[in-house]
Amino acid sequence: MVRIFASRLGRLLLGVWVVMLVTSVSGVNLIPAASKHAGHGGTTSTSSLNLVLLNSTDGSAHWGQSVTFTVSTTASSEPYVSLDCYQNGVLVAAGMAGFYASYPWPGSQIFPLSSPSWTGGAASCTAELYYFNGRKNITLTTLNFPVYA
Repeated sequence: MVRIFASRLGRLLLGVWVVMLVTSVSGVNLIPAASKHAGHGGTTSTSSLNLVLLNSTDGSAHWGQSVTFTVSTTASSEPYVSLDCYQNGVLVAAGMAGFYASYPWPGSQIFPLSSPSWTGGAASCTAELYYFNGRKNITLTTLNFPVYA
């Protein structure tokens, strides 16, 4: 139980940090990913994870811009998205947020493509759509995308 609390608390603090970094939003572009996931009792759920480029001028993600996601899933009423970005195999940015109506920090659904350890340059990012089943996170689908300098 302590591990779960610590993990959620850490993610909450990271989400709050993300909210403080984001100052402006404009523009919309979508890049989709979808999957089917076998749920309990053999029931199949359908999930999609779409990248939304905010303030992009050329339809690509670039360092210093921001992204968010549109999600859809029949697996859970409380889906989450985590985002990890790497430069040369080193984690330079990470964040997570709930993507459901009652999520208390909707501003954390906007992910800046920069951080104190990512001060410029290209990176490779992976977004993961998942939910918590009471014991562990269940991955529904992932989406990889490049971030250009």
